[in-house]
Amino acid sequence: MEPTATAGPDPSAAPLPEVSALLDGVPRQRGGPDRPGTLAPAPLTRALCRARRLLPTPAGTPFTFGYAAVLALTSLFGAYADPSLVHSLHQASSTDVAHLLESPALVLLASALWVAGGLVSPYVVCFLLVLTALERRTGGARAAVVFLAGHVLATLVTEGTVGLAVLVGHLPDSSLHRLDYGISFGVAAAVGALAGLLGPWLRLPLLVLFGGMLVRSLIGFTDPMTGWGHLIALATGVATWPLVRRWYRETRAARLPKPRPGG
Repeated sequence: MEPTATAGPDPSAAPLPEVSALLDGVPRQRGGPDRPGTLAPAPLTRALCRARRLLPTPAGTPFTFGYAAVLALTSLFGAYADPSLVHSLHQASSTDVAHLLESPALVLLASALWVAGGLVSPYVVCFLLVLTALERRTGGARAAVVFLAGHVLATLVTEGTVGLAVLVGHLPDSSLHRLDYGISFGVAAAVGALAGLLGPWLRLPLLVLFGGMLVRSLIGFTDPMTGWGHLIALATGVATWPLVRRWYRETRAARLPKPRPGG
């Protein structure tokens, strides 16, 4: 049996380098050469951040967030409370001619606390997306002004027309007590105002799609007064373009960092 020889260290082999705590070529290591100090956000994270800006937040869009919370509560109440009680509240909040003659300010505010159709209404989605975008560009108080302008003006014009039609005998007296409440006029005005802050490649499709939806509803003749009210509110929002554009410039200027004295 031949003896087994043990191999000694090879003097020609180069010594191995020391292994550091971070490995070259492996990404996402704190302090590594690929990303020194911090980690770059993943594409999915950036996309989620952008998507989150589409919806209201307490800090970023307090008006839209608070208003949406109120609408959620009243919609849930309308869905689960006693139907007769809900109907009575809707009637008390209706911006019909009789209520507008008695207490216009109160009923105009009360009617905007309900969503016609509840949380399943398409105007809920429009409210969240459009009011959020408008508030981020102009501020909460100014977005509220646009919303209320459309709500109030369209309501007064449509209900004033109903009152005149009853006065001259074209409509029965029962039309003075028709049920009229909801946020759709304010949302239509916000859509019109927001369109003026978008680029042409977004502005025109938005106006065509939303305006076409309103015209189709008007042609359907299901509720012509409300249909005309939506178009009046949309036109009200478009009429605010010079104002909202100035507000947008002021809001952007206020968010820019102030230069340091002597800098």
